[in-house]
Amino acid sequence: MRNSGTGPGPITPDGSPVDFYSLLEPGVEPEIVAQVTPPGGSVLELGAGVGRVTHPLIERGFEVVAVDESAEMLARVRGTHTVLGRVEDLRLDRRFDTVMLASQLVNTVDPAVRRAFLATCARHVKPRGAVLIQWKPAHVHDRWHAGQSRRDGDVTITLAAVEEVSPGIFQATMRYTHGEDKVWTQSFSSRRLTDEELSADLAAEGLRLDRFLTDDRTWVVASPAS
Repeated sequence: MRNSGTGPGPITPDGSPVDFYSLLEPGVEPEIVAQVTPPGGSVLELGAGVGRVTHPLIERGFEVVAVDESAEMLARVRGTHTVLGRVEDLRLDRRFDTVMLASQLVNTVDPAVRRAFLATCARHVKPRGAVLIQWKPAHVHDRWHAGQSRRDGDVTITLAAVEEVSPGIFQATMRYTHGEDKVWTQSFSSRRLTDEELSADLAAEGLRLDRFLTDDRTWVVASPAS
């Protein structure tokens, strides 16, 4: 299934509606980053999007480099250095206190791409730094069902459709609603990963799963294994 999106405003190649993501609240991410990053430390934000998390991190005094493959997304990031490009191809000549891989990118269906994402994290984190990963744990996939809904500020986010098309591979469509006249959809594929599979992929790239940072286990911190 090819990722796709519909609705008003620009849609990125992976199906992300730019105007929708500009409406979202920062959420818990800035606080999570602050838990593992020294005051004033450096953060490499992979898949930064429109700067939903970037801007609060800058306000907290962190040095942020924002990376995204969408020029439309990065055009909305202000006050920091941005890098346009694919996460898996990134090679900057420096390392960071914290590398953040958000948006469940690690749940990509392609194992080679997942390993490439984690390799990027490994080559850009300091020896005593932290790799923050947002993922969709196995139990979340198991509980997915059409009609699940939640609010984020003024936006309603609904899982409009989901199907396990092959063992461990899910196809889903989200519907985002703002007010009475703005509706977006975003369709994507997601791979169900177990804790053991995530740990093995991390280890293959020289990283060690340290602990889960949130009660729902959707945020993981890893560190260089040596």
